[in-house]
Amino acid sequence: MRTRAPVRLAALFLSIVVASALLAVGGGSAHARTPPPSPSRSLPASVDGGAWSSGHLQGTAIDRRKGHMYFSFTDLLVKTDLSGRAIGSVTGFTGHLGDLDVDSGDGRVYGSLEYKAAEAFYVAIFDGARITRMNMDARTTDVVSTVHLREVVRDYTADMNGDGVFDGNTGATPDHRYGCSGIDGVAFGPDLDGRGGGRLTVAYGVYSNTARTDNDHQVLLQYDVRDWRRYERPLVEGAHHTSGPASPDGKFFAYTGNTTYGVQNLEYDRHSGNWLMAVYKGGKTAFPHYSLYVVDGSEPARRGEVKGQPRPESGRILSLLPRGLHHEPSGVYGYESGGQYGLVSLDDGRFYVAEAGTADSGGTTLQTGRAVLHRWTGATPDPFTVRGRP
Repeated sequence: MRTRAPVRLAALFLSIVVASALLAVGGGSAHARTPPPSPSRSLPASVDGGAWSSGHLQGTAIDRRKGHMYFSFTDLLVKTDLSGRAIGSVTGFTGHLGDLDVDSGDGRVYGSLEYKAAEAFYVAIFDGARITRMNMDARTTDVVSTVHLREVVRDYTADMNGDGVFDGNTGATPDHRYGCSGIDGVAFGPDLDGRGGGRLTVAYGVYSNTARTDNDHQVLLQYDVRDWRRYERPLVEGAHHTSGPASPDGKFFAYTGNTTYGVQNLEYDRHSGNWLMAVYKGGKTAFPHYSLYVVDGSEPARRGEVKGQPRPESGRILSLLPRGLHHEPSGVYGYESGGQYGLVSLDDGRFYVAEAGTADSGGTTLQTGRAVLHRWTGATPDPFTVRGRP
């Protein structure tokens, strides 16, 4: 027994060293929110989100542990199983419900929610376990809470020309700092400064405006949401609260050229360590107007110039992955791809890419959506191929 004790101590020491090294490589708690995929649950080639009298499909999210998919239809959240059977829905939104993601830490669904007329922007947090029937009212059932984003309000309402008048919800104005039109893309992933730790990342919507130069970046805010329960309030339409963090934990800029309403869907891919930003194309002739941009996750944000601002400004600048299509005059890289209606990384090289459409029902136009399984090839112009195709 005594002769084995040093061996056991050495083995214990070695296991501690190895575990510490793996934690350092894996990013620590950042990856705790994006665990590796479970090999025990096979995934279907597509998941149908149904047909609804609503707005068009805005975003999707998957809860692989519980076998659920979530679809955002602008003013409606739909929960299905992985066969596409509707389990429940949440209605009653008069604002714009956008992109979605599931926090693997608490199992809840986070989505962007904006009320431009009220100058109120929130992260909506859904308790998926309580969504058990159709047409649950967001205002009267205990399934959704909201957290106010003050930083977005400040940039959205900024009087950039100093005339004392905020011009409201229009892109044809010099108002709105960085061209901010609100928020849309949301995703969980690591700290973009490379310091470790998990964050919720919220992407700005950006107005399409070819007459200004200060709207050529995608703007990403990061928040540590571990203490957000103290901010959460019920959704009360018409009485918008302002309970939320005073400022983000980080603000970042990705130079892509102006787009139409910014990042529609944001997704962190644990397999590659990169961030995907699916957008509607802009109209400036000086830029290539790709529909998918990839932030290089191996490059921490660096301090640099936020180009085109009325006064010189520095900020935390993100690097685009130097792959795919390349527009030499602007230096911008990107791809031509879907994902604007929903993009879900399965963290193993596979993605669900959403498709939006319409269906006629007795003269009524319904909005449809489905998530289709793809794999990442990195090919140009489209880096995705439908799973099973060459």
